[in-house]
Amino acid sequence: MAEHPEKIVVIGSGVMGRGIAHVAAMSGHHTTMVDREQTILDAAMNQVRANLDKGVSLGKVSEEARETTLENLRTATDYVEPSRDAALVVEAVPEVMDLKREIFQTLGEVSPDSCILATNTSSLSVTEIANAAHRPERVIGAHFFNPVHVRVLLEIVMAQQTSEDTLAGLKRLGARMSREMIVVQDTPGFATSRLGLALGLEAIRMVEAGVASAEDIDRGMQLGYVHPMGPLKLTDWVGLDTRLKIAEYLYQELGTDTFRPPALLRQMVEEGKLGRKSGQGFYTW
Repeated sequence: MAEHPEKIVVIGSGVMGRGIAHVAAMSGHHTTMVDREQTILDAAMNQVRANLDKGVSLGKVSEEARETTLENLRTATDYVEPSRDAALVVEAVPEVMDLKREIFQTLGEVSPDSCILATNTSSLSVTEIANAAHRPERVIGAHFFNPVHVRVLLEIVMAQQTSEDTLAGLKRLGARMSREMIVVQDTPGFATSRLGLALGLEAIRMVEAGVASAEDIDRGMQLGYVHPMGPLKLTDWVGLDTRLKIAEYLYQELGTDTFRPPALLRQMVEEGKLGRKSGQGFYTW
């Protein structure tokens, strides 16, 4: 728990946003989770409670830590006021550049000069996002991993404008959230998304070509290479539509066939087979 709690704002209460808010509040910081409707926020809070309750039942979270986390976590339907005195704002909205730039333009105007402005994007240019903000040296990539309360990695992405002070500040806050951190430069796909997607797309091509079943490909990577989850099950977990969008972006930016979206991926997305969130992908959920 933080000895000197600071104020953290998380914009977006989807899978990633609520996970980031969970670990921020659990680390002792006064955290505000923001979304456009209170009903959406209520559902997100219920999921945070469920994850904490599961942690208690497994003996991984104390009852005191659960209660303190919930006390530290508040909700709001507007991010402007909570951001006026924040130490860190983390944007975790859908991967739409115009939306992110609009948010960072506003944050650059309303947040204090000392505030770190972080984007949880997994593939978009942090440099382009930073260009929209006043004092872009405060902008940095903070790529958390799902489920955030379980996966401890934080991939920190340095935009061209990011200052060393901003990097140091995010590392300090990341350590308080018990994150293991890596630092990468702002290139398409960064390090993790680029490598992870390349593996996932090749696995889809193998299914498409009849090399093996999704189950056997995944089992091979788990048992042969000690991956905790196979690339096709991970694709289901992330969402086929999300992976398609990232593949299209990386193919456009890098121009390599490694990221050319397979026809099977496009077909499954068109059919609404998006993975875990739709109940059907390479697996039935």
